[in-house]
Amino acid sequence: MTGSKPLPGVLRWNLGDLTVTALNDGWFQASLDLVTGISKEEAGRLQLAGFRTEQPKITLNAFLITGPGLKPTLIDTGYGDLAPAPTLGRAGAALALTGVKPEEIGTVLVSHLHPDHVGGLVKDGAARYPNAEIVLHADEAAHWLPDEALAQAPDAAKPYFEGARKALAPYAGKVREHRGGEVLPGITAVPLPGHTPGHCGFRIVSGGQSLMMWTDVVHLPAIQFKNPEAGVGFDVDGDQARETRKRILDEVASERTLIAGGHLEFPALGYVDRDGAGYSFVPVLWVGGE
Repeated sequence: MTGSKPLPGVLRWNLGDLTVTALNDGWFQASLDLVTGISKEEAGRLQLAGFRTEQPKITLNAFLITGPGLKPTLIDTGYGDLAPAPTLGRAGAALALTGVKPEEIGTVLVSHLHPDHVGGLVKDGAARYPNAEIVLHADEAAHWLPDEALAQAPDAAKPYFEGARKALAPYAGKVREHRGGEVLPGITAVPLPGHTPGHCGFRIVSGGQSLMMWTDVVHLPAIQFKNPEAGVGFDVDGDQARETRKRILDEVASERTLIAGGHLEFPALGYVDRDGAGYSFVPVLWVGGE
């Protein structure tokens, strides 16, 4: 309904002994000017062919992992107080519906330090998750956090550097860096560089089942599945991001791996199938009440 307040988006999924809960943070209006690597005309055609508006809306999700032997764990946090539009910043309300309190979060796994993924770490200048350890790739910290990195950044990019520093400031002494590999029992960080230098996905394994949360491999599902050459202007290294996307799409399609994404349309869980020269996204079958 026009003008109605949207309900928080929350969906639980069992993965072995663990529960994965998708938390929708909202959406923002984008433009075909954001698309790189292919023509604007081709991007618009793919949008319309995918039953989407020509000018894309980009959705945003965070994820909660709970289960035996694991303190409640977030993968990313949404925009939070940094939300540039009222359609964003809803992950906190979604988390509240799960019954998990912010102070119960034991770990926040950070895919990368863009504001739409870490803005939710902070509430009114303080740590929103006061008991959480923040875990991120060492290359991500090295790219965004040093004083010299901020000083040398182009003026247009400085807000990204400032936002990363602001998000982590309340967690001084509680940040753990890694270079891939197991970061928590059953959860492995998978470096997926290009979108940012330390951009990571997370492979979650429990009870013989596996989920690959690939975060920002795909921002525009109607475009980038069909033509993986398409990138976005947010990519720090567009060529590397393109090669990473093509590699991971081939991998999860070949292995028939369950995947989730930070910018896949909610509830953001499904499979990748080959479709001609490109791919298709096949959402999981959700059966309520199971």
